[in-house]
Amino acid sequence: MKRKICIFFPIILLAILLPGCQKKSQKLAEKEKSASPGTVNLVVWSAEEDKELLSQIISGFKAEYSGQAFNITYKPQSESSCTDVLMADLENGADVFTFADDQLNTLVAAGALEPVENAGLVKKSNIPESVLAASVNDTLYALPLTADNGYFLYYNKKYFSEKNIKSLDKILDIAARHDKKFSMEWTSGWYVYSFFGNTGLTVGLNDDGITNYCTWNSTKGDIKGIDVARSMIKIAKHAGFTSTDDAGFLKGVRNNTIIAGVNGIWNAVALEKAWGKNFGAAKLPSYTCAGKQIQMASFSGYKLVGVNAYSEQREWAVKLAEWISNEENQKLRFIMRGQGPSNINAAASKEVQASPAITALLGQSEFSCLQHLGGNFWEPVTAFTEDILSNNQPGKNLQEKLDKMTEGITAP
Repeated sequence: MKRKICIFFPIILLAILLPGCQKKSQKLAEKEKSASPGTVNLVVWSAEEDKELLSQIISGFKAEYSGQAFNITYKPQSESSCTDVLMADLENGADVFTFADDQLNTLVAAGALEPVENAGLVKKSNIPESVLAASVNDTLYALPLTADNGYFLYYNKKYFSEKNIKSLDKILDIAARHDKKFSMEWTSGWYVYSFFGNTGLTVGLNDDGITNYCTWNSTKGDIKGIDVARSMIKIAKHAGFTSTDDAGFLKGVRNNTIIAGVNGIWNAVALEKAWGKNFGAAKLPSYTCAGKQIQMASFSGYKLVGVNAYSEQREWAVKLAEWISNEENQKLRFIMRGQGPSNINAAASKEVQASPAITALLGQSEFSCLQHLGGNFWEPVTAFTEDILSNNQPGKNLQEKLDKMTEGITAP
């Protein structure tokens, strides 16, 4: 009897378990069927100039995940106006998009971005300022992509030594001596910040994300607003100075009337072509203010990669965003587009370090801050500097002009 029990028990047990196993197998098959790789559809927005670069990056992504079928569509979209277009139809917007860091607060407030999942790794891999630019209240919402939207000094080595370029006074004197010019665009508050930035006088965005605070008219402290204004007037009157925009700067470089100037990475190729072996770039110089040498400051900007919180393929969109912004593809971006990497290893590569413009920008980064400002900043600063450029006289109403500018900047 025991022997029979031993013989028939496995058969009975199998009969009991088999229906359960079949049910589990059916469920597993159904689950695997539902998770089988169908085509993943993704839309990517990036600058029109990125078309060839993105084509290579997307091809690499598909090769990396060759077991998955993809339909990835690239559409050109200006990074400066990305947010406006996205907000018009967020749910049907791009799955992955590149944008300028000053749009981050708006995107987060609108619920277009969710916190980055691998925040620790991203923070460890990128320069601190780029991480800060991609964060709101210490929470990372986007992936850093570039660290090159800033400005620094370009100079012609035929006229300047490395020692000369450390002082704006020296640069202006040498330019005037050769009947040439040092150029800087003063009709843009973006560049004018250089003179106020390292003085203890402040400007920035309030917690409401709309209005600004500003102490550029301060009458207290070692350096007052009027001290900076007087220094600017002295510079404006100098025979070696001119204020001009990008087009005027390039024209002056090409016809040899401008031998030094403050500008950004976007003109590096044109300047290197014009100056050849005499092409030079460095961090901004110091200038004289209230009897002191003040290191000129700068605004910095970063390009970021965002993942639409409403993406129907969010998991794959995240993977693609990580791929676009990884170390190797930031190196590729530098090679193909000349854009400076935010990734620490990519920025330290031989290719990047061999670029005078990128090296200058990285050197200036120590004296730069994020350009997070409300819209009321720009026009009052332009009005103030245009007045200085046209009058060039330190009249007794200079403090009133500073007060008027500050009032405009901080207007609700």
